[in-house]
Amino acid sequence: MSEPLSRTAHDDAPLSSAKNPDPVALNGEHLAARTDDVLVGRTVTIDRPRVELYRFWRDLRNLPLFMHNIHSITIADTGRSHWVVAAPAGKSIEWDSEITEDAPGEFIAWRSLEGASVRNSGRVDFRDSPDGRGTVVTVTLAYDPPGGALGKLVAKLFQREPKIQARQDLRRFKQLMETGEVSTAQSPDAAPRS
Repeated sequence: MSEPLSRTAHDDAPLSSAKNPDPVALNGEHLAARTDDVLVGRTVTIDRPRVELYRFWRDLRNLPLFMHNIHSITIADTGRSHWVVAAPAGKSIEWDSEITEDAPGEFIAWRSLEGASVRNSGRVDFRDSPDGRGTVVTVTLAYDPPGGALGKLVAKLFQREPKIQARQDLRRFKQLMETGEVSTAQSPDAAPRS
């Protein structure tokens, strides 16, 4: 399965590199997007089998291990879950979500349910790397930023903006799956004094 392409007048790049992707044109790609939604696409290659990566991601309880802003995910049933996520200025937001499509070993698509504080939908694809070195993981998100342009600016200032988070989260996912741990930017404590 190939990566979804941007459907803009002058851009046919994969979503992970498109400059001006059209979220509504991607509704056929399993996203519940609207014209004013922000669309984010990020891709990383991970040196692990795609079925292993799919299984890890499909257990939503694993996502807080590498998604820094997720406080908790509570599984309601096989397709529904409740999310609590960090927001700017020490706040948190919550929503309920459902899996809309699930092709084991290939992709997972989801959307937030009615009444979500941040309406969002997304899809994560797992494809064998063309060079045989692991799996290409592509995350595509469509979301309605709370507070419009001002809310998006505030989120960016606090590094809670999904474009920033998606890149950082995929980097941590790669680290966790390839090494078994996520490195931090914190320096180790100084050596004890004698």
